Amino acid sequence: MKQFLGVVVTLLASLSPVWANLGDGYERLDDAYGNLVERHLLDDGTVSVVYKKDRYFYFVIFDGGRSVLERYSHVKGTDLSEKEIARFLKAHAGGETWITTDKPKERRFKRSDGKVEATYATVDGRPTLTVREVRAGRSQRSDQ
Repeated sequence: MKQFLGVVVTLLASLSPVWANLGDGYERLDDAYGNLVERHLLDDGTVSVVYKKDRYFYFVIFDGGRSVLERYSHVKGTDLSEKEIARFLKAHAGGETWITTDKPKERRFKRSDGKVEATYATVDGRPTLTVREVRAGRSQRSDQ
């Protein structure tokens, strides 16, 4: 029984990065995304934070203490696999499905409820998946 509980705890601990989500606060993302690399207060009052955990960089924009934009990329700057993209999108599905709306040189995804959108494209020289809230008919800051 103790071995079984150990396996369950290990499994849950390994899945914890998947549980972080748009709308979560600093504490939850600090726990899920690992080591803080940098933090900046932006002119518009939002805060950008970069985390590094395992082989990923996690770039997050917080507005009012909650995550409104998240970016995922490999530390080495290599492409994310289809499996990795699917895992990150699943973490932000919120019970909805993702619809693909690709454009040349950029993969686009829109959640079926229209509240979240994602793009997979090169950002700052590295292939990056960006997931952001959509507010009042337009997306959150994507120029960070």
